[in-house]
Amino acid sequence: MYTLLKDLCDTIGPSGYEQDIQRKILALVKDYVDEYHVDSIGNLIVKVNATNSHFPSLLMAAHSDEIGFVVKKIEKNGLIRFEKVGGFDDRVLLSQPVMIKSEYGPVHGVIGTISAHYVKWDDPGRVSNHRELYIDIGGLNDEEVLSMGIKVGQPISYGTELKKVGTEHSPKVMGKALDDRAGSVLLIDLIHQLIEKSYEHGDLYMAFTVQEEVGLRGASVVAASMKPDYALAIDTTPTSDTNDVLMTGTRVVGGGPCVKLADKSLISHPLISQHLIKVANERSIPYQEEIFMGIGTDAGAIHITGEGVATGALSIPSRYTHSPHEMVDLNDLTNSRDLLLHFITSLDQLKGRNFLDT
Repeated sequence: MYTLLKDLCDTIGPSGYEQDIQRKILALVKDYVDEYHVDSIGNLIVKVNATNSHFPSLLMAAHSDEIGFVVKKIEKNGLIRFEKVGGFDDRVLLSQPVMIKSEYGPVHGVIGTISAHYVKWDDPGRVSNHRELYIDIGGLNDEEVLSMGIKVGQPISYGTELKKVGTEHSPKVMGKALDDRAGSVLLIDLIHQLIEKSYEHGDLYMAFTVQEEVGLRGASVVAASMKPDYALAIDTTPTSDTNDVLMTGTRVVGGGPCVKLADKSLISHPLISQHLIKVANERSIPYQEEIFMGIGTDAGAIHITGEGVATGALSIPSRYTHSPHEMVDLNDLTNSRDLLLHFITSLDQLKGRNFLDT
């Protein structure tokens, strides 16, 4: 799973520029699914046909985009102004490596910062707005930058690469875009598992959605045509297990997948959240209950599509989300995959039930 995760995370693909990611995902799943298509805004939707008609249908969504930037202006001195794509804390931008998808391939650069030797003449508590910042790719003037294949409108991601950290019994990965390439990898792995082993399940739709980081835009249209019985978003969630002042210790790296109960975009349908917890307990899969109003996921858009869809979410705990160095426990990924698999193959237990049956 690590090799695939590294390939996807190290690829440039902020919101609206997910083409390379979607191409890679499609190549990995097209021989394992019964149907696939890319819709008009870029969502990749695949279908695995039911093996048992008594099971309800299920849509699972993981977003393929990441937070990033876009080239806004090339200055005469060769420095590049940029605009943000998605949610950032400007405090972490200074001196971070970036990659620009140029006409000739990835170009490495850095978000500039003044030397520490100048701090005595500056206000060290001042946080620079991103519009005051610039990217330096080593070009001495605008002509050199243009000759490197850089132009206005090109996507930019953080320039960090995924690495393994931690111990053998608790291996972790650290890098950019784990939100939500981790969820995308889970769905890819799940598709392979379902086909390689003869599990019973209903019609399964897997959506690799676009533009989640700029307002759940891809997910807002993805469920309309298929009209699933149930839906589940697969995403990461910020942990609260460090000693920072705002942390409450309610979501922990290595503590297992988080069964979402509520966030700012969704109050999970109790049929979904209760069944996830039931399956986890029956299968002795570690899990955590998640209530965190600081985030939203694709589930927030899916559950109010059309006449409404009974929707929940499964979250992978992640430290330092929306930073260049997000961190996820590989054991949490494996446990998330196992919980999803057993959830899918026991979904017949929800057949014919509704909100009043909880």
